[in-house]
Amino acid sequence: MDHSLGQDFLATAIKRLRYYKDLGDKAMAQLMEVDLSYSPGEESNSIAVIVQHLHGNMLSRWTNFLTEDGEKPWRNRDIEFEILPVSKESILKKWEEGWNCLFSTLTGLQPGDLNKTVSIREESLTVVDAINRQLAHYPYHIGQIVYLARMIKKQDWNSLSIPKGQSQQYNQTAVVKDPASKFQ
Repeated sequence: MDHSLGQDFLATAIKRLRYYKDLGDKAMAQLMEVDLSYSPGEESNSIAVIVQHLHGNMLSRWTNFLTEDGEKPWRNRDIEFEILPVSKESILKKWEEGWNCLFSTLTGLQPGDLNKTVSIREESLTVVDAINRQLAHYPYHIGQIVYLARMIKKQDWNSLSIPKGQSQQYNQTAVVKDPASKFQ
């Protein structure tokens, strides 16, 4: 991969992932501890469970990313989906730990690494594909977190993007220099 294109890919991947982390941060900041364990149904995951899963996934995928399979033998994926007694502090600690592992790895990659091959569950992927795989996976779960938080907060929800009915007003007053820096 061309060096400048590789640098751009890594920079934009990190930028997009930071954007989605920020959405999750802002959604969870609106919630009380008890809200993190709310589940709309028996087969549904709570925010706490989603964070436990993201934590396990991020640590497994991004620890020794270039040298070991992304599904580590020490990961216990099934327990990530069990309802465990948790505090908001412990959930947010797992959230930060997972993201720190991811960003530490991504910021350490060089454009030349993008053509390398890594594996996840013994499936060979280019580094670009492995990053794209997670760029699809994490926003999927963050969307679940935002949706649950919005359900919990109801009319007390503080919008993370342009509030309903305010698109025209936003478009008239906004000066968007970098579309990725604004919520869309």
